[in-house]
Formats: sequence, structure tokens, C-alpha cells
Amino acid sequence: MAEEMAAPASGAPPAATDHEFTSHQEGPAPVPLNNASRRSTLSKSYLDVNVRGTTTPHSVNRHSHMGDIALENYFVGPRDMDAHSKLPYFLRLHGSVMPRMILPLFLVGGWATCITCISKFVKPLVVNPVLLTILGFVVGLALSFRSSSAYERYSDGRKSWATLSVQSRNLARYIWVHISERPENSKDDLLSKVTAINLILAFAVSLKHKLRFEPFAHYQDLASLIGHLDTYAKGATKEHLDEGKMTPWKRVGNYLGMSMAQSNPRKAIKRADKPLGNLPLEILTYLSCYIEEANANGTLKSPIVCGQIMTSLAALTDTQSSAERVLTTPLPVGYNILISQIVLLYIYLLPFQLFNTLDWITIPGTLAAAYIIIGLAAIGNELENPFGNDVNDLPLDSYCAELKRELDTLTSVPAPKFGDVVMGRGGGENLVLWPLSQSGAADWRERSEKDIRSALRAKVMVNGREFRGLGSGKSMESSTRKRESGK
Repeated sequence: MAEEMAAPASGAPPAATDHEFTSHQEGPAPVPLNNASRRSTLSKSYLDVNVRGTTTPHSVNRHSHMGDIALENYFVGPRDMDAHSKLPYFLRLHGSVMPRMILPLFLVGGWATCITCISKFVKPLVVNPVLLTILGFVVGLALSFRSSSAYERYSDGRKSWATLSVQSRNLARYIWVHISERPENSKDDLLSKVTAINLILAFAVSLKHKLRFEPFAHYQDLASLIGHLDTYAKGATKEHLDEGKMTPWKRVGNYLGMSMAQSNPRKAIKRADKPLGNLPLEILTYLSCYIEEANANGTLKSPIVCGQIMTSLAALTDTQSSAERVLTTPLPVGYNILISQIVLLYIYLLPFQLFNTLDWITIPGTLAAAYIIIGLAAIGNELENPFGNDVNDLPLDSYCAELKRELDTLTSVPAPKFGDVVMGRGGGENLVLWPLSQSGAADWRERSEKDIRSALRAKVMVNGREFRGLGSGKSMESSTRKRESGK
């Protein structure tokens, strides 16, 4: 990208900054894009870029290797789904719940050491091992219930976001292909379509922030998408742009999963002194207004497509409700309290039951059992809210970035006319009867309809044995012509 500042004429204001996007490869001069999508042909060549008079954010400062993870971000998430590790699972730390287990294991190790030393040098503190069997069954049942309910919530959250992705793609395709551009207002209609598709992405991004209890509109990935909208979240943002920095002790406490170091996730919502509204719902309202306007000005001609668009909008609303249901309906706190108490009771009773059999091995034995039990409990606590910033939470940032790339790909070229696709004007021939014939649609268009239908029947009749006997596609085509001439 090169910047050129035009020299201002005398008495005239300075010219605006002119940005040009050109290819870095040598070759012919780029061809300007044509905005008349109904009159242009499909072209996805990266050389066809020549945009003047635009300003873009400096978004090229990205990590050269997406798999590189800074040390301070090693135990925070969500985990990068594109990263690949060659280590076996039992050696991996990124993605594990090890930080949450350090403090509990340290306390359990100290407790086991204390009980073992007292039993060894002062007075044996032992109980009947039958208690281990009885409590072990109860702990296993409780952890099984905790893990299954947590993963069910994780799966429901992923299903909700998958539905959002499907409906967003459908809605964007309906808008881009089925809403036409009037010749007298082609530029306005085109900009309206692009704005509406951007609002689809804004809905996904705003829902991500809402599920993470981030109710405002100043976030970097959202501000540029809804800055032109009149929303409650935007009106409440100004007084809350400055957020307090996290102290080192609090950061360490968050890494270790200490509850006393974790802030209330709804703190930003509670501090707001203005109505926050419902940003995703407001964005869907703007999209509905666009569809109503397209219906009124005649650019949306098909009532069936209009019904499909409204169905997609309703599905997005339903998806938001499903995701909010997963977020706001956790496992009842009574279950969490009881399961935590059962787990701790079992772990802290282990040294009393193991010492009579294991002697000094009681300490590592207790730590091994605690590692397993506390690990399962920690995973359940982490998966209970699949939309957060834990390592194993759903990578909503990656999902939104993927949706953005898909929408950009959709809008990068005008909606094609299918007649151009049939005649192969996109860069290659349309081999309509391959592998029976290597002739394109243009060659078959010169023949009679009877020849085309006869070739279609011959294509069905050809089996694998005849393919091997005929050889190349050209010989198959000549054989077809001979068969037709014989008839």
C-alpha cells in the first residue's frame, strides 16, 4: 500500500490522502473493479484491485506464526484451534487445567505429609479402608454427574454458535444474490447491501461480547462495525472506557484459579449508570429495517426469498436466546457446593486410610489420587461456561474471524449471472459432458438438441469397462459421434 499526497493548488485546500491498493507482483496494470454487479462478469483475480480515496486501519501487524504463544498467555484462552503441537497429550501443558491444580495439590501434599509424620512418630492415625471404598463410589458418581452436565453445556454452546454461522451465511447469500441493484441507484444499493452484510458480522461479534459480560461498544473488533448506529451500548460507553489494570498478584491468582482473585464477571454491567440495551437485538432490528426498505423499493422482488430472509433473522434471534440460556442457567449452586465438599472430604481422608498400608508412600499416593480427582472437578468448572476466556472455552474470536473472512469472500466479487457460468466465462471451459466429451458448453451449443440428449443417454450407458476400452476423452467423444451417425 502506497500513500501519495497530491500537491494542493494555490488557494485550494489540501487534497485528501489517496491510498492505492496494488499487487506487489510484476505484470500488467491492475484493472479497476466495476461496481455494476448485474452487468459484470465474475472475477476473483487478486490483480483486479485498484481502490483510491480510502483509508484503512493498520491491520498488518500480526504475529508471523500463529502457533507462537507468549508465556503470559500460555494458560489463558481460548486455545488457538489452528495451533498444532507434536507433543503427546500427557506432555502438553497448553490446554490443561494444571494451573488451577497447583494450589490445591500443594495444600493436599502438606496435609498428607503432616498426617504421615504424626502417624509415624507420634500416634498412628488410621481408619478402616472400607471407608475408602464407600466414599470412592460416591465421589465417582458425583464427578461423573458434574463432568457430563458441564460437557452438555459446552456442546449446547457449540451447537448454538454453529446455528449462528449457518444462518449468517444463508442471510448474507440471500442479501448479496437476491437483492438487486437498480441502474439509477446502483452505488447506493451496493453500499446498502455491504452495510447489511457487515451488520451480520456485527451481530456475531456483539453476541460474543454479550456472552462474556462485555456490554459496551468500544471494543476494537466491534467499534468500527456499529460506530454509525444509534445504540444504547454506544451511549453508555463514554464513561467506562478507562478500565483498571490488573495487579500482578491478581493476575497470578487468576492463573491459579483462586476464587478470591477473580472479579465478578458482571462487574461492568453493574457499574453502568445508563441503560445498556440489547446490542445484538438492536442490530437485528436494523437488519429488519433494511429488508423492509428493500421490499418497498422493489430491489427484493421474490416474496419467497423475503420469507427465507425473515426466517433467518428469526433463527438468529433464537440462537441468541439459546446461547443466553446456556450462559444464565448453570448447574444449581447447591450441587456445586455439595460436590466440592464431597471431593475435599474424600481427598483429606485419604492419608488416614492409606498410611497403614503404604507408610511413607502415603504422601505420593495421596497426591496422585488428588491429581485425578481435582483435575476432573477443575475441568467441569471450566467447561460450565463455554463462552468465557478459559483455555478450553469455545474460541469465539476465531469463529467471528472465520465468519468475517467468509463474508469478505462473498462480497469480493459481484453476484454472477448463471448464463456466464454455463458458457464458462469465469476463466475455463464448462465441460458439461465430461468424461464422455472434452468439448465445452460453447461447442455443444452449436449442435442440435437431439445430439445433446443423445450424448446424455450415451453418458449413462458408458460403464467402467467401456471407459477403459475407449481411453481418452477425445476418443470417447469420437466414439459417441460414430454411434450417433450410425443411428
